Amino acid sequence: MIPLLTGIRVIEISAVVLGPLAGQMLADLGAEVIKIEPPTGDVARDSWPRGKRDGALFVNNNRNKRAIALDLKHPDARPVISALIASSDVLLHNMRSSAAERLGLGFEQVAAINPRIVYCAAIGFGQRGRYRDRPAFDDIIQAASGLAGLSASRGGDPQFLPTILADKVGALHAVYGVLAALVARANGRDGAIRIEVPMFEALASFVLNEHLAEATFAETGKPGYPRVLSPDRRPFRTADGWIAVLPYTGDQWRRFLEEVDRADICQSAWFVDSKSRQARIDDLYALVAEVLPGRSTADWIAALEACDVPCSKIALLDDLLADPHLADVDFFAPGPGYSDEIRRVLPQPVGFGAIEPLPDIAPRPIGCDTRAVLADCGIPGDEIEALLASGVAVAATDTVAATFQGDAI
Repeated sequence: MIPLLTGIRVIEISAVVLGPLAGQMLADLGAEVIKIEPPTGDVARDSWPRGKRDGALFVNNNRNKRAIALDLKHPDARPVISALIASSDVLLHNMRSSAAERLGLGFEQVAAINPRIVYCAAIGFGQRGRYRDRPAFDDIIQAASGLAGLSASRGGDPQFLPTILADKVGALHAVYGVLAALVARANGRDGAIRIEVPMFEALASFVLNEHLAEATFAETGKPGYPRVLSPDRRPFRTADGWIAVLPYTGDQWRRFLEEVDRADICQSAWFVDSKSRQARIDDLYALVAEVLPGRSTADWIAALEACDVPCSKIALLDDLLADPHLADVDFFAPGPGYSDEIRRVLPQPVGFGAIEPLPDIAPRPIGCDTRAVLADCGIPGDEIEALLASGVAVAATDTVAATFQGDAI
């Protein structure tokens, strides 16, 4: 935990990945993040492989937070959430706008409680467009944004990228939006600030960054960056495995061609001209594919590093766990706040030089901090106990024997 956002309180009402990852990044930077869950908990608590309320997906997205449990659908929860909002700097949620408004958590409703709030809604689709009410999950956004269709643009079938990319890209956009709003507020901007982070638009922008291409300049221009869409831009087989090789500049291609005894190509007119070389990129990649099976992966890595041509072995998930560089930087090392059951965690990857981090706090049980947080907000003890007795609020001791309801994949 890096103490850069000390003094900033964030209310996070979210589940699974998008909102929780954004909240965790803010918590990693030192904000006090209060995660509000329903009494049954974030569905990610029951995710594969462990389940039992400490699934890996939950563990990797919810450190450094305080955990409270409230039934936000119950009318008696309204004064409680109002007290929390009034005492906070940021409200972050990933509900559909209509659902947020039904719970009294729409922007206008929240701004009426706290006129200086930074309100961040991480949603599926921008609210000015016709898709605004559609449900959004990662696969749906990968499909709608063109990401899944990229493989079809190079002659294959559409495919989902096997990672939860849309949620994670959305989380990054949410974090920089919140940070920008906090800077604006610190610089004297008055009034509540509304941030809308639509996953669809965020991932469409992500995909089109290089692929807008000719369409940048002409109404009839064709999108698609040829080098990236080349079917021969792929992992290449070596004598004993797979490798990525990316000669990018003219000099890198020249050094690669000299290494494989094809320096004659460097004299070709099409090679010397950058635009012509890009037009023949399929021919160059085909040559790479032709020559690489002649040596082992280790031999190629040594040779290409020696001539400064970008390359890497193709790492599998298991390889990452044993990667020597990640070991050098203690990438997976859990801090002292974790139990012995947790062997690896994922770090905050951004460093801040001489600023000393504080120990991380492991993800908390459901409702672990309910009593303390409500007391912090000025709710009297007898009212807290009444809320707990009625089930509007749930404390950790009340959830130990509770049966989890809901499924996570």
